[in-house]
Amino acid sequence: MVKLRYEIEGGNFDLAGTASSQVKKVLKQLNISQLLIKKIVVALYESEVNVVAHAYKGHIEVEIHPERVDMKITDEGPGIPDVESAMKAGFSTASQKVREMGFGAGMGLPNIKKNTDYLKIETVVGKGTTLTMTKKLDYAT
Repeated sequence: MVKLRYEIEGGNFDLAGTASSQVKKVLKQLNISQLLIKKIVVALYESEVNVVAHAYKGHIEVEIHPERVDMKITDEGPGIPDVESAMKAGFSTASQKVREMGFGAGMGLPNIKKNTDYLKIETVVGKGTTLTMTKKLDYAT
């Protein structure tokens, strides 16, 4: 098993995607299929950008097992007041500034769900959010 951990700085869009890119490099080195790498990296990137756009700080933990990749993204931020709405494509609470930079289209959580086999969202308004995700390394998908 391979364990990885990356810190995420809220508001720093210059570094958004850095952790996802590093995980992608490791997955390539482990000869994971391109299709699975793409799904994993999309889910991680969307999670990472959500932390940058909405939270003060956070971190990503990734565990790569022979049969699956487990990912946990934890942030300290405002939390998600309405998870059901946040799961709908196009729903966004991003600031105007974030939208002007080309982020905040409301596709983050729907894309994460679409690209993972398991997604659990734990959130406390005023405290933060934790996403727990798994992508099976079933090479038929």
